[in-house]
Amino acid sequence: MRNLPTDAERILWLCLKQEKLGKPFRRQHIIASNIADFVCLPARLVVEVDGEYHDDIRQQYHDKLRTDEIERLGFRVIRFANEDIFTKLDNVLETIKNYIL
Repeated sequence: MRNLPTDAERILWLCLKQEKLGKPFRRQHIIASNIADFVCLPARLVVEVDGEYHDDIRQQYHDKLRTDEIERLGFRVIRFANEDIFTKLDNVLETIKNYIL
């Protein structure tokens, strides 16, 4: 996925890289048996960007299991829909900033 990010992931990465929010982020970072879309290790924050397939009930169950596992390791997980990135990017960035400060 690192070589083929979604449009929403690409847009968000442009905003997160190079510590533009004041803390470093990594993309496609392995945490236990999961690959997080984005992670800020100093803030122990995982940011997931969810496409439409996350609306499927089976995928929601899988996402919950992943979130629970990552949170058990001391991370906080926040999720944004692709549409949020496309239409409310400023709000998304403000939310992330509030979590990392």
